[in-house]
Amino acid sequence: MNDTPPKGRGTGQAPDSRFLDWQREATDDGWPADTTDAPPRTQLQVDAARTIITTNRSPDVPFDRSINPYRGCEHGCVYCFARPSHAWLGLSPGLDFETRLAWKPDAAVLLRKELAAPGYRCAPIALGVNTDAYQPVERRLGITREILKVLAECRHPVQIITKSALIERDLDILGPMARDGLAQVMVSITTLTTDLARTLEPRAAAPHRRLQTVRALAEAGIPVGVLFAPLIPALNDGEMDAVLAEAVARGARTAGYVLLRLPLEVAPLFERWLADHAPGRAAHVMSLVRQLRGGRANDPRFGHRMRGAGPFAEVYRQRFALACKRLGIAPRHVALDSTRFVAPGSDIQGRLF
Repeated sequence: MNDTPPKGRGTGQAPDSRFLDWQREATDDGWPADTTDAPPRTQLQVDAARTIITTNRSPDVPFDRSINPYRGCEHGCVYCFARPSHAWLGLSPGLDFETRLAWKPDAAVLLRKELAAPGYRCAPIALGVNTDAYQPVERRLGITREILKVLAECRHPVQIITKSALIERDLDILGPMARDGLAQVMVSITTLTTDLARTLEPRAAAPHRRLQTVRALAEAGIPVGVLFAPLIPALNDGEMDAVLAEAVARGARTAGYVLLRLPLEVAPLFERWLADHAPGRAAHVMSLVRQLRGGRANDPRFGHRMRGAGPFAEVYRQRFALACKRLGIAPRHVALDSTRFVAPGSDIQGRLF
């Protein structure tokens, strides 16, 4: 069985959905692995969702609602905590997550309908939290841009997290929204080391390109922050201060960090990545991960899953706080204005008189 990542993909492994009635088992039939196949192309299927806004009550995130235009993500980040969600589609959290995407063509229509509901109460919507709203396929599908048009029309606040330079396409929408206190962007930067980024996040923008995006957003007057995520012990943790400093030099005003999360199928995928790309550090990385996660590869408890627990977690917390203080940035989100909201179909002109 050949599970070497195809060119431009984060993993070649394809563990079966845990919800299937059967599971495949790799066997050695004596024949060499076939490496002649062309790299898999991205396949799309329609996600016939009836709603577009997802709500949550997690105390670990500063929002209670979000929108994800896509299921799966072409960026191919091997560590992505959202990979297990692909099992709900009967697909593999491994290679299928990167190559078999579900998209929501009616996203803007559904959003308009939900915002117009009589009981809707406005609060910032987080865009692209589970999977990146600006992943490569967005360039031709434009679902995220249509969503932003609806939010701008309704004067609805939005928070965006991305590691893509494609967000610069929508500065014409985000700039005016930001001037009214309706938009904030966090650019996720995992490392400044090109070779590490190339294997960890094969189809995401290069580190230097993300820094350019921070500058472009700042120059457009959009409150922009940097998200150091994920923080991986003994792999990129030493870059925290440098990543924050480079982003601040280009206009970042806020910052955050998230500790590596390895739920369900993500743990074996990441451990295989370590064996392939950092074999000398693999045991040390996973030892530290388990020390931060109560002896396990993952700790899903609220209050622990984003930061971990124990002495190493406290060291990271203090390092981050000191870096923010030294750089003069706030370790929190910008407050957005929810008072300007106008529901779709409202008599906006009439309200002016």
